[in-house]
Amino acid sequence: MKRDLDQLMHAYQVDALWIMGPTTHNPAMRYFTGDASLTSTDLFKRRDQPPLLFYRSMERDEAAKSGLTTRCYDEYPYKTFYEQASGDVAQASALRFQKILTDLGLDHGRIALYGKIEFGPQFDLTQRLQQLLPAVEFLGFSEDPILLSAMMTKDENEIKRIERMGQITTWVVAQTADFLSHHRAKNGVLIKPDGNPLTIGEVKRKINLWLAEQGVDNPEGTIFAIGRDAAVPHSTGNPDDVLRLGETIVFDIFPCEAGGGYYYDFTRTWCLGYATDEALKLYEQVLSVYHQITQELKPNTFFKTYHDRTCELFEAMGHPTVRTDPTTQKGYVHSLGHGLGLHVHEYPVSGAYAKESRDILVPGTVFTIEPGLYYPEKEMGVRLEDTYAVLPNGEITRLAEYPLDLVIPIQEA
Repeated sequence: MKRDLDQLMHAYQVDALWIMGPTTHNPAMRYFTGDASLTSTDLFKRRDQPPLLFYRSMERDEAAKSGLTTRCYDEYPYKTFYEQASGDVAQASALRFQKILTDLGLDHGRIALYGKIEFGPQFDLTQRLQQLLPAVEFLGFSEDPILLSAMMTKDENEIKRIERMGQITTWVVAQTADFLSHHRAKNGVLIKPDGNPLTIGEVKRKINLWLAEQGVDNPEGTIFAIGRDAAVPHSTGNPDDVLRLGETIVFDIFPCEAGGGYYYDFTRTWCLGYATDEALKLYEQVLSVYHQITQELKPNTFFKTYHDRTCELFEAMGHPTVRTDPTTQKGYVHSLGHGLGLHVHEYPVSGAYAKESRDILVPGTVFTIEPGLYYPEKEMGVRLEDTYAVLPNGEITRLAEYPLDLVIPIQEA
């Protein structure tokens, strides 16, 4: 949680966080600014001090919505630095930020960089600042031990927001199931009232429409994949594919609050009309593992314990797993789940690179459970996924309910 930030900054000897870019679809910035909508800003969080948000004057009202201490860039008139830099735009920007950092007492020490912004100009800026402020060390983390570690545990309000996204997500999934079931089949293919086949692309457009009607965003897209595509976990599906009866469809949907807020993550596997014996067997195996794992979940447990348990269960059924062969492309090919929040993938991690010092299901963690089996040569894949939270009292709860049925009934034309 945010209350842990200063302790983490002390632990990793970081004097300040510098977060750059807009507030929308920028998780690090959104974490501090909430629903405020600014197109370009800089946020500085000094260790043991509250964050400070810089804004452009035309966005002063939006900046105020953040509830943070704010300062306008106009306090540092660009013209002054432009003249000082003899018309060199890049150098003028560097001189401006040199002054800002110096005034904030950040002309020395370790500053960790965050945010979503065009890399080239920002790289140039920090290179120039390094020359202007040689006592400053700018840091970037490939595996973030500060902000993502704080984000790993959510407060009650954050969990409620994710829960609300779960309600919206499952409503859209129900709309999708209803939409499919109201089509008829001809020659093994779902057809529209005009007699033409229904396609993956048309279903996805409906999904996007329903999400938009609920006022949420879908920045990462949706996986709606049939047949062989369903057997490749992150294949999003071919928009021109038709909906064929009996084949597995993996429907993985992960929308977020408008502007890039909290995500939900959810997957069901469906067969239209009927399931083949082979598909039914694969589904029942995944379903049994899903039930087994979710029944065994306990708070304050190393998340990887459940990934290893999933491997053990699938291996006992005769399936290859990433534990027996880390390069396998069939059987169980991914980790059991991941943390969820302002990113669709956060800590805790469940797979091979999970850390016992970090990836624990402590109160406040929100995470997915998503066992799956994939067989591209058989043109079928199955995955089931729900999002869970560890509540403050240690109770582990699923944040949105939805049936685990495989077959969507379809009538013949």
